[in-house]
Amino acid sequence: MIGGVGPALVLKLGGSLAESGRITGIVDLIVGARTPVVIVPGGGPFADAVRAAQAPFRLTDALAHRMALLAMHQMGLVIAARHARFQTAETLADIAAVLVAGGVPIWQPFTLQADDDTMPADWTATSDAMAARLAERMGCGAVALVKSCPVDPTATLAALTASGVVDPVFGRVVERARLSWRVYGAGDERAVADMLGLSDTKS
Repeated sequence: MIGGVGPALVLKLGGSLAESGRITGIVDLIVGARTPVVIVPGGGPFADAVRAAQAPFRLTDALAHRMALLAMHQMGLVIAARHARFQTAETLADIAAVLVAGGVPIWQPFTLQADDDTMPADWTATSDAMAARLAERMGCGAVALVKSCPVDPTATLAALTASGVVDPVFGRVVERARLSWRVYGAGDERAVADMLGLSDTKS
């Protein structure tokens, strides 16, 4: 709970959703969310650009990590432009203010994460881990990830980590913060709608 706001779900939208074409449908569902939700955007093509630039520009992992956080900012701006209910937010106070006003915060992570020494400053900590870390900071207890690949709903966190569906740091944060978690994959729009309190929404 933050700023007097009740429990909110931290929902990470994988950057690859933009490439698969699913981002529009998922975002349109979130616009109508009936439960408090905070969006954590993946870096998508903007993070891919950082990866591509790392070797030519001889970027350290730490610098590439900071640039990848800014890639998440860019994807966040893309999502925020889709509806007035979406508002970018950098701090916990910002997030609380948007939630109180009935909006959907889109977290811009650089302010909180650039110098967070509880997280590795390299590619092992992707936006998956950032989402879990935000849920830990908020004390909300729940984090969900939406991926573009198929996801077995019965898979354990260890199995999802081993197969590369989630990054290796995500599980560590989930366990230390005792977060409830869920990973949604391709074709799981109905389940996402249910999570958002839209059980009567057709997929």
